[in-house]
Amino acid sequence: MKKRIKVMDTSFRDGFQSVFGARVLTEDFLPAVKASAEAGITHFEAGGGARFQSLFFYCNQSAFDMMDAFRATVGPDATLQTLARGINVVALGIQPHDIIDLHAALFKRHGMTTIRNFDALNDMRNLRYSAERITHHGLKHELAITIMDLPPGCDGAHTPDFYLARLREVLDQDIPFDSICFKDSTGTAHPRKVHETIKAARRMVPEGTMLRLHTHDTVGCGIAQYLAAIEAGIDGIDLAQSPVSGGTSQPDIISMWHALKGTDYELDVDYDKVLVATEVFEDCMRDYFIPPESKQVSAIVALCPMPGGALTANTMMMRDINTLHLFPKVIKEMSEVVRRGGFGTSVTPVSQFYFQQAYMNVARGRWKMITPDYGDMVLGYYGRTPVPPDPEIVKLAEKQRRKPYFDGDPLDRTEPGIPRAIAKLREHELPVTDENIFIAASCEGKGIDFLLGKAKVMVRKTSKAEPATA
Repeated sequence: MKKRIKVMDTSFRDGFQSVFGARVLTEDFLPAVKASAEAGITHFEAGGGARFQSLFFYCNQSAFDMMDAFRATVGPDATLQTLARGINVVALGIQPHDIIDLHAALFKRHGMTTIRNFDALNDMRNLRYSAERITHHGLKHELAITIMDLPPGCDGAHTPDFYLARLREVLDQDIPFDSICFKDSTGTAHPRKVHETIKAARRMVPEGTMLRLHTHDTVGCGIAQYLAAIEAGIDGIDLAQSPVSGGTSQPDIISMWHALKGTDYELDVDYDKVLVATEVFEDCMRDYFIPPESKQVSAIVALCPMPGGALTANTMMMRDINTLHLFPKVIKEMSEVVRRGGFGTSVTPVSQFYFQQAYMNVARGRWKMITPDYGDMVLGYYGRTPVPPDPEIVKLAEKQRRKPYFDGDPLDRTEPGIPRAIAKLREHELPVTDENIFIAASCEGKGIDFLLGKAKVMVRKTSKAEPATA
């Protein structure tokens, strides 16, 4: 009997983020969701991450309406999973206790079944409270440990021993979880390191624990990573369908099926049926602009880690402000800001902190200006970095940010968010509902603009037809 490897189809969340900068209209992709469900796929990534804010910011649509439509399309039995960033949940900034709790309650209300939850700094303190609220509201909690490889010449954290020590913290502190994911948003973790980490983790966790690996194919190593993880005992992997597979996204379902031929393993999907669904999906996306860099293997990312989802979002931003010519220099500068910033994993929001600082180093001169988020990260306001940041950078950040180094719990600095959100809604004479409270809290001014009907559709299509604004 072959071991069946469970597949989560990430096409409609991470695939969208990695290829389209998360800017996809709901009505455009639902036929592909329906075809995928009819093909027998039962586990989808359906929201969260950048696909929460992007719907309000760029699509003039509600992420809650999208999740409702997704659930209605796939039926009651499919597993619908979303992505959360620990104490940030689906915002970029730290959210207070009441908003973290509301996040879990609302995602349960709108049809989700599982939340994958990570902290870019692998500070397990940042996962405890959100884990408790996720399980309290009846959702499954998939705790993620974020992984990558470091640029050449860097040495600190990001070893199997470091990841296993974080896993030991989770087990010793009884942080609730239903499954464990090792999440590589850059696709840079060396396959041998992946194999060693998964094999040791399998021995550490209770028998029957579901282990998953998430990666991107940005540097061309995604399938090699998955093969290494499968041989080490992984239970599930993340894959996508064309046209949002490969490159900055996840490896393709059919490519992975092919790689497992003749082995003792097989995917829990029918490739013939998936091919039919893929045709529908490609037709749905035919009018969308696909950035060429999203479909390429970018070998340089192995030297200066940039997540697939962040790469296209940043190149689209640079296109908008006519600075795309600086991109190669910014990518090269990534290694400098990673090395001196404490080796947080290059995944949202830390990947953005890295990119912003690298961009500033290129545009203004190296370390002439510490960006606010990068400065707050090295000063401890997002949690403890895996290793202490460079003392020189800490001193610069203290001076420019006009605040001291902080070694406490970031949540202790927050104030209740619901009263502030209610006040903002009433100021604009908007209905006070749980959903509107969360939109106001997590999306701030742009969320209020959406609720006031001021949001604009900013979806890049190749056709001359105006995009829908429903």
